[in-house]
Amino acid sequence: MNADAARAALSNTSTGWSKSSFSNGGQNGCVEFNFDLPGWAGVRDSKLGDASPVLVFNAREIDALIAGMKAGEFDGRM
Repeated sequence: MNADAARAALSNTSTGWSKSSFSNGGQNGCVEFNFDLPGWAGVRDSKLGDASPVLVFNAREIDALIAGMKAGEFDGRM
């Protein structure tokens, strides 16, 4: 499956989306992740819900992002 097919599949589902517990239940500035499609992760704007565009990342990309976050590579950037 390529990224376009993964994006289409994740864009057409309302289930499986979740926000980080660090969002403190806030309605602003949160993203949701969906890991229901094997090998892919979907990311969307929680404020827009089903109307949000969906970004997709493969497992290698998500692993690199998480590793960079844990290593502090993005600290102080915002």
